Amino acid sequence: MKEYERKQLLERIGRDGATVGASVPETIDLQGEPFELQSFVFETKRQAEVPANHRERVDSVKKRLRAERQERRRQLEHEDIDRARGEELVETIVGIDRALNALESLGETDLTQASKSAETADQKRWLAFLKKALGHDSDDSGPGARVR
Repeated sequence: MKEYERKQLLERIGRDGATVGASVPETIDLQGEPFELQSFVFETKRQAEVPANHRERVDSVKKRLRAERQERRRQLEHEDIDRARGEELVETIVGIDRALNALESLGETDLTQASKSAETADQKRWLAFLKKALGHDSDDSGPGARVR
């Protein structure tokens, strides 16, 4: 493969939006072991919340995917390969990125819930502060309450 072709392929995997339209590989060789990646990602995403015992496995798979991605990028950058092998590596790397994006987004619902809970707690503290500052300590500080 010519050097300019290698640079083009490397640019493709570094491009924003590279995973748009890409699919998660059905099976991938993860550090010498075949792994059913597509079914793992879809099954994991299908659950409303990932159980704690499964979360450890998800974290382990993400770690292995990152290592595999790094190794395939190294091959693309430094090994003497032909254009077809380079294209194959790019497709796999983009598929790994797509899988990682899907697995990384699993925690977003927890973050969203935590954010809402924090905002609610902030609002309650603010209202309590205002009531205290305005001298409305009691709960009967509604429209018909006596002013001191």
